[in-house]
Amino acid sequence: MMSSIKRLLIGRPLQSAELGEQKLNKTKALAILSSDALSSVAYGPEQILLVLITVGAAAFWYSIPIAAGVLILLTALILSYRQIIFAYPHGGGAYVVSKENLGVNSGLIAGGSLLVDYILTVAVSVSAGTDAITSAFPELHPYNVFIAIIFVVFLTILNLRGVTESASVLAYPVYLFVAALFLLIAVGLYKIATGQVPPVLHSPVGTPVAGISLFILLRAFASGSSALTGVEAISNAIPNFKHPAPNNAAKTLIAMGSLLAVLFSGIVYLAYYYSIIPNAEVTVVSQIAESVFGRNFMYFFIQGTTALILILAANTGYSAFPLLAVNLAKDKFIPRMFTIRGDRLGYSNGIIILGIASILLIIAFEGQTEHLIPLYAVGVFIPFTLSQTGMIVKWVREKPAGWIPKLMINATGAIISFIVTIMFFLTKFPQIWPVLIFLPIIIYMFHTIRKHYDAVGEQLRLTTCEPSFQIEGNVIIVPVAGMTHVVENSLKYAKSLSPNQILAVYVAFDREEEKRFKEKWKQWQPDVRLVTLHSHYRSIIQPLTKFVDTVEHKAREANYQVTVVIPQFIPKKGWHNILHNQSSLLIKTFLLYKRNVVITTVPYHLKK
Repeated sequence: MMSSIKRLLIGRPLQSAELGEQKLNKTKALAILSSDALSSVAYGPEQILLVLITVGAAAFWYSIPIAAGVLILLTALILSYRQIIFAYPHGGGAYVVSKENLGVNSGLIAGGSLLVDYILTVAVSVSAGTDAITSAFPELHPYNVFIAIIFVVFLTILNLRGVTESASVLAYPVYLFVAALFLLIAVGLYKIATGQVPPVLHSPVGTPVAGISLFILLRAFASGSSALTGVEAISNAIPNFKHPAPNNAAKTLIAMGSLLAVLFSGIVYLAYYYSIIPNAEVTVVSQIAESVFGRNFMYFFIQGTTALILILAANTGYSAFPLLAVNLAKDKFIPRMFTIRGDRLGYSNGIIILGIASILLIIAFEGQTEHLIPLYAVGVFIPFTLSQTGMIVKWVREKPAGWIPKLMINATGAIISFIVTIMFFLTKFPQIWPVLIFLPIIIYMFHTIRKHYDAVGEQLRLTTCEPSFQIEGNVIIVPVAGMTHVVENSLKYAKSLSPNQILAVYVAFDREEEKRFKEKWKQWQPDVRLVTLHSHYRSIIQPLTKFVDTVEHKAREANYQVTVVIPQFIPKKGWHNILHNQSSLLIKTFLLYKRNVVITTVPYHLKK
């Protein structure tokens, strides 16, 4: 039944040879890898206005030069990540660049930040989209958390079905959102050009504003830079592109940057010209759409596509998280299970872990994750700064042809990203202080996992100096609970290994019962020595493990191996297991941690 449900939800398993068919073309890749960056147009301009309104509506004209600054940073990041794509064509983005040029710890800071950031991407995006839906239908508001979890489960299943299939489904809403905003900006600019919007609504550019300061402008710039989250996703996901992957990834990155620049600057300009004032109840995009179209079909179309893109922005996390996890797992900093491809050739473990972590975050914050946005933004700008700095070190060290312009691009990006990061810490410290706690913890966990893998590798290596144990014989211990076909089957197996060194062990709770069992055993298995152990506290494990320890110590002196043969019957149906004590499983679990004891389970399959 479980297998049938899995096939229904995820689809038939794909052969490894079909991996090439699961690669993305540029159109689909742009949709699923740019959804996070493009969705930030819905809140990035609003973040700028929220800072400027503290001075007054007259300061809104500053949003134009601030947006220009954000576009300069976007240009530097796009050009820089384009260079990263060609320099590191196997993916990994900021993690690989930082690790190879700045050292392992810098790479782990970048990688750890992005792993957490992708979890936040899913939780924040889905919660924001859910809020947009429940705002339109207030009666659904009490079910915010449940609706958000449903969306996460849907996206998780969709991504488990494979990259191409998820891209085919999600491409339509993303391109609908882009078309809707282009139409909004075009009609808004047309109305401005034809004089349908009175210029008195806004203060002219250059109007003196009392109370404005460099700190406020930098704070507004840092807030507006939250629109650049998700820019790095394409450099992490290069392996998902069709051949030639680096060329296709670079073209997709340029297309994403161009779309983001046009949409972001268009929304900022319309918000300024229409003098849109941020409102806790209504978003800036919603106010612009109402001002341009009124409350008609186009208004609701824009609102609907905006809600969809906010939810689907989570898919950027699903695309980039598993591939970043693969790079960390290959370097032994996180469990190797993240390198395993699932039935549909995606990295299923990464997808599932991301979905579970996002659901836990949504439940923990009861779907109100908007105050995590600063933490989410700073989690991106730390890797931005590190990757740009890493590329500077790479160019200075290698000095390839034409390295000076490349160095200037990365230096510009590094400086601006560093300024934005510092501004986040200065202006939003109450919201982002957890990053100073979880990052060191994550890096410590990375190093602990790596130390474990190194220790395991060292002990398993054939070149190790540790002498191997010379086995000259076997002592077989068979725990028995009665005289049954299960025990008989196990004793036959034990006799085939070592017919003269078998000890059947029976743990009794009652003296009379112990005596009766001994008498019956002599008649049933006279050639197998029976050892009875009395348990004063009705425990099977304690006296048995103590006896095994005693035998193992004596056997070791004679170079004999102790093997415990555990009889176990297997019910015909899986659910029948809950009707039995599972003593054999308990014994096996305890004895597995004995250093010099071999555990063998002899199954006896019941037929009905």
